[in-house]
Amino acid sequence: MNIAKQIIFAALAVYTLLTSLSAQSASSAIRHWQRLSQTPILSPQGDAWESAGTFNPAVALFHGKFVMLYRAQDRTGVSHLGYADSADGIHFNRTIAPALSPFGPIERGGGIEDPRLVQFDNIFYLTYTGYNRKDAQLCLASSKDLVHWLRLGVILPPYKGKWNVGWTKSGAIVPEKIDGKYWMYYLGTSADKNDQTGLAYSTDLIHWTDALDTPVLPVRPGKFDSRVAEPGPPPILTNDGILLIYNGADDQHVYRTGFAIFDRKDPRHLLMRSSDPIFNPEKDWEKVGQVPNVVFVEGAVPQGDHYLFYYGGADKYVGVAQAQVSPGASSSTSR
Repeated sequence: MNIAKQIIFAALAVYTLLTSLSAQSASSAIRHWQRLSQTPILSPQGDAWESAGTFNPAVALFHGKFVMLYRAQDRTGVSHLGYADSADGIHFNRTIAPALSPFGPIERGGGIEDPRLVQFDNIFYLTYTGYNRKDAQLCLASSKDLVHWLRLGVILPPYKGKWNVGWTKSGAIVPEKIDGKYWMYYLGTSADKNDQTGLAYSTDLIHWTDALDTPVLPVRPGKFDSRVAEPGPPPILTNDGILLIYNGADDQHVYRTGFAIFDRKDPRHLLMRSSDPIFNPEKDWEKVGQVPNVVFVEGAVPQGDHYLFYYGGADKYVGVAQAQVSPGASSSTSR
């Protein structure tokens, strides 16, 4: 066998090994994704603040209950955050009044959108999008009981990132410090108008700095995430690394769910990502709504050897699915 053929066979062997390892990591990272309810677990109601849509929820465990903060939209397009709780994670009771309503110039006009929840020590931190119909920017609030909230202001202003030239949204904070810093995956818009995942770090959760000059999880032409690659719930820490569930949209703006794994010691280092989606819009209420053909995962709660994943359907409803996560995964909502 000549040298050229030896090189080709060696390269093929390495490629096969890497592909096998990636496949093993993929299959061990998250498995058996399935809906727990074939119908929405939360739907719009009434004629006021949650009449047009109830969707894109954050969920945490608190004192033995599942607590959901969900985006609720009225018929003028203004969003509040609603509060609901549950004993089993499927059947939720909601309060009459919103948990958080638009306040101040950052939120007035458009409202409070798309929350994520993470807990450090005894304090919950809520990232959300403040939208005033001109700018959308990533904000933070804190609470000890998920009822009374202290607004901490904008943590990533729009248009000022190293690569982001647009709005800032979707803050998914890693649930433990790494190398003495907090880390957060977030959504920004690059100069080519694609919405992609960036990474920022902080020492105090208030002041954040871009960790990279480019997106950490870029879009991929021809894939289910060719137009949008947007962080979902706060990442889950596993034996394989930092597991980020993310929401991808293609050129037809169909939203599906994928995942990526980053190095446990270096959140900047992408180890692998799913080549195909793990969750697709299939039910009528996921295909027809305020925005058609959307499943948008935003909440995650551990339950034994699996997680419950909460998602928005067609920007109108809340659904829940479950999946097994690799052994050794630690909660993304408590420490």
